[in-house]
Amino acid sequence: MNMSVSASIDLSRAPAMARLLISLFERLQVGVMTVQFPDGSQRHFGGKVEGINATLIINDWTACSQILRAGDIGLAEAYRDKKIEMPDITALLLLAMANEDALTQAFYGSFFGTLFYKIKHFLGNRNTRKGSKKNIHAHYDLGNDFYKLWLDRGMTYSAALFDGTDISLEDAQTAKYEHLLDQLDVKAGDHILEIGCGWGGFAEHAARTRGARVTGISLSQEQLKWARERVKGTDIEDLCEFRFQDYRDVKGQFDAIASVEMIEAVGQAFWPSYFGQIERLLKPGGKAGIQAITIANERFDDYASGTDFIQQYIFPGGMLLSPQAIDEQAAKASLLVESRRFFGLDYAETLRRWRVEFEANLEEIGAQGFDEAFQRIWRFYYAYCEAGFDSGRTDVCQVVMSKS
Repeated sequence: MNMSVSASIDLSRAPAMARLLISLFERLQVGVMTVQFPDGSQRHFGGKVEGINATLIINDWTACSQILRAGDIGLAEAYRDKKIEMPDITALLLLAMANEDALTQAFYGSFFGTLFYKIKHFLGNRNTRKGSKKNIHAHYDLGNDFYKLWLDRGMTYSAALFDGTDISLEDAQTAKYEHLLDQLDVKAGDHILEIGCGWGGFAEHAARTRGARVTGISLSQEQLKWARERVKGTDIEDLCEFRFQDYRDVKGQFDAIASVEMIEAVGQAFWPSYFGQIERLLKPGGKAGIQAITIANERFDDYASGTDFIQQYIFPGGMLLSPQAIDEQAAKASLLVESRRFFGLDYAETLRRWRVEFEANLEEIGAQGFDEAFQRIWRFYYAYCEAGFDSGRTDVCQVVMSKS
């Protein structure tokens, strides 16, 4: 049943941009969106095809122009500023994705409305050596005390591998490490380079369970401090070395290379450097395994030419590859793709669990100095990514490569 005319509400006095946004809502086909307006009245849109039900509460009409001009960035900023409320952000975003053709402008904004953000993204966040340090610092050096409130005990900030089971987040992160190590054929005495070592979880696991020697590199001083402390005084301390170093400056050769969700921070202009360095650093017969968040092949060109909420607010300088881009970059670097495993729905589950822990620790997060605006942006971040993986717009994969 078409529910777009479920209530007789006079919106003639609403601002022009509000009326334009409402006209887009009237095109909804899948699911039902309930919109509450600033005067408290409500209207239902969609309902022609069964789907998700979600609610958008508009507290301030100016939110409509923000959304139309800047798409998902404007939506996040309006939510941050309390101009709108979304009782279930993930559901609302999934509803919007299911009706993407009707809501193109609400998704991507106008050309001029997003121009400032595009300039900021493409000129201000380049991943040169200096730029990479700045961009990594902006996200990962928020403080270890912040991240430990909602990550698992192993401090792993990447997709876990649940593989259809209802295991703990910590066990699912261990399963992810095990799968990667198995694919790399790591054995005792092997020397692994980990590009983007995070808080040291993979390095500790590889050293403790496989007897491997691991050199981990990062551009986050906070992460390195934690990684060094986790192995200090243990029986694997001599097997783990953690360096503050750019991947482009690493010398030597390694039996295996691992890089878990670091490639997103490389930047498109530097993909050849990244894959080329992997090829140069691998010993003959060695393997490299990268875990990468990907964007669907058919969406890549539009994505690469614009900017989005994640790049503006969460990962400055970030850029996803498509599966096709990974294959092309590997081939150019004379790397042979041996296997790939996609597990995007597991990332959605990982994000749900992070979000639950984040919400459970809001009081402590506030006490650390992160105000409500920050908290609302991060709540939107979890939901935005969760919806992306649930819908299949984004995915995550482990790709194993060898020298061809």
